[in-house]
Amino acid sequence: MNNLSILNSKRIVIKIGSSLLFSNNKFNSKWMNTFIEDVIFLRKKNIDILIVASGSVSLGKIYLNIEKKKLRIHEKQACAACGQAILMNNFKKTFEKKKLAVAQILLTYSDTEDRKKSLNSRETIFELLRCNVIPIVNENDSVAVDELKFGDNDRLAARVSQIIGANVLILLSDVDGLFTANPKKNKNVGLVREVEKINEKIFKMASAETNYHGTGGMFTKIEAAEIASESGCDTIICRGTKKNPISEYLKKETGTIFKGKVNNDKSFKKWLAGTIKVKGDIFLDNGAVDAISKGASILPSGIQKISGKFFKGDIINLKNQNGKKIGKGVSYYDSLEISKILGKKTSEIKKLLGYDGRNEIIHRDYLTLNE
Repeated sequence: MNNLSILNSKRIVIKIGSSLLFSNNKFNSKWMNTFIEDVIFLRKKNIDILIVASGSVSLGKIYLNIEKKKLRIHEKQACAACGQAILMNNFKKTFEKKKLAVAQILLTYSDTEDRKKSLNSRETIFELLRCNVIPIVNENDSVAVDELKFGDNDRLAARVSQIIGANVLILLSDVDGLFTANPKKNKNVGLVREVEKINEKIFKMASAETNYHGTGGMFTKIEAAEIASESGCDTIICRGTKKNPISEYLKKETGTIFKGKVNNDKSFKKWLAGTIKVKGDIFLDNGAVDAISKGASILPSGIQKISGKFFKGDIINLKNQNGKKIGKGVSYYDSLEISKILGKKTSEIKKLLGYDGRNEIIHRDYLTLNE
């Protein structure tokens, strides 16, 4: 069942823990070479791969010869600024040997929590995947402050999984998965193979222990699985310290899989339907109302008029030509841009706006209709 979860996926996010990327305080190129073989294997199955990687602060500490464990915020930011360049340089060198292209994506907390920024991040990632490039994501620790941070890359990986609609999130760790108790302190424990529902009992099994390089533990991994589950994404925690860790997991299925919630492809639309912060209105003709009721997107030709001032990524009301509210959606365009192209054909967008924009004003995946 777990193998099917991976091999039948369209998109997978893989989080690599800091403990895997380092060997004797140096980048673990030997391990990375075997991991790349797994990436190549998955890509041959037509699966999009996105990697979330930790380690910039640790690399920066080595580079700046800082030995103390506890860093002040500005020291951590300086280490991250130095270490991120080193981290990406190592990724670039090792991946290029296998003729694979990589790109750096640095995200802050607001980039995922703000709908507009989240949409922009999603589109950038999708464009990289379309260009056959593997995005390498990390938190932008060089500018992030503690009160506005994910805190660890497990949670970041989960939020990225939500944003791009990943089917599976794989958290590669230095343990086999979730045990009934901390295996380092208790030998009489069992590996939990599958979790259908995350509750207080599951969290009690977790240990907050971490290693020298990392910031999280099993507790944060369960939190990440809970976040990913909301969008229907399965989460797998398995040991990454072996050669070809994902291939090894596929052979033996030694790990813990947290099942995503059923039918959560509708979870975003449920969130959208319940939102209060609405910035404007678009009024649709009868043809457009009929089309979106059958699953179509909203095109410029179906819009009669708009009201309010809003920007790309804002939530707006959908109304019929009589002014009755029929739903909500996330706009791909600013109100000023829509005012220039409403009622027009998609072929006229470039001429009217001066650039080649999207055909849809609101994509069907980003709108919800009243019952």
